Amino acid sequence: MEPRTGRVSGDGLPPGVFEAMGTVVSIRVGGTGEHADAATAAASAVFARWEAHCSLFDPDSELSRVGRGELALVDASADVRDAYALALHWRDATDGAFTPHRGDGLIDLNGVVKALAVEEAGEALDRAGFRGWAIGAGGDVLVAQTHGDPAGPPMGIGIVDPADRSALLARIDLDPPRRRAVATSGSAERGDHICTLPGAGPSPFLQVSVAAADLVTADVLATAIVAGGRTSLDDLADRHDIDVLVVARGGGLLATPGWPRGAHAGGDRSGATVAGGQHPQSAASSVGSVS
Repeated sequence: MEPRTGRVSGDGLPPGVFEAMGTVVSIRVGGTGEHADAATAAASAVFARWEAHCSLFDPDSELSRVGRGELALVDASADVRDAYALALHWRDATDGAFTPHRGDGLIDLNGVVKALAVEEAGEALDRAGFRGWAIGAGGDVLVAQTHGDPAGPPMGIGIVDPADRSALLARIDLDPPRRRAVATSGSAERGDHICTLPGAGPSPFLQVSVAAADLVTADVLATAIVAGGRTSLDDLADRHDIDVLVVARGGGLLATPGWPRGAHAGGDRSGATVAGGQHPQSAASSVGSVS
C-alpha cells in the first residue's frame, strides 16, 4: 500500500505544519525556509507511512481492515504486528492501565503509533543533518538540542495553562546536547476519552504530563496514569525514570521530585513547543518515590 501524505504547509496551513493521525503536527528546525520545508516533508512522509498501516481514521489502512475482519492480524505488515506487540508489552507493564483495545474489542494502536511516528521523524531529521529540532503532535513533543545558538531562544517544551492559553503552566528548556520527550494526556480538551480501570469511576486527574527519555514511554505512561489514578501514579513513577506533573480534578498540582528538572513554572511561550496543559497553577506537592 502506497503511503499518502496528509495536508502540509502550502495547503492552507502555516509553514512547518501538517495534519496526520487526526491531529496537527508541527515541526521546528533552525535554518532557512527551504530547510524547514524539507524537514516538514520528511516528517510528513513518516507519518503518512504509519497512517497507511495503523490509522483508524483511514478506512483503507491495514488496522482498519483488521478491525473489519478483512485482514488477519497475523497477515498484517511487520510494522502493525510489532506495534501491537509493543502495546501489549505496555499493557502488561502498567497492569492494564494502558491497553491497545477499545471497549468493543477493536485494536487501537494510536497510543503507541503516534509516538513511534514522532520518534522516527526525529531520526529522519537527524539523518538529514538538522542539529536542533522540535516535533509536536497532539500532546506529544520530542525536542533535540545538539548545539547552542546564542542569538536565538532555547529549544524547550511548554505545558500550556488552559486558564490563559498565552501562558505556560510549566516549561523545560534544554541545554545542548540534550534530547527530551514530553507527553500530555487528559480530559480537559477532548473530554473523558481515556477509559479508566473497571469500577474506578472518573479519573481523579484532569491532566498528566510525563517527561521521559523517549516518547513512547512518556505517551504510554501519561495515558496509564490518567486511567489508573493515584495507584498507577505512585507505582509507575517509582518503577520508571520519568518526571510527572499532574493536574488533579480538584484543582491542585502534584509533581514528582524531579519535576521540573531544569524547568520553571509559568513564563512566556517563545521558543517552546507546546505539549498541552489543562489547569491553572496551584501549590505543588510531591508524589511517587517520596518517602
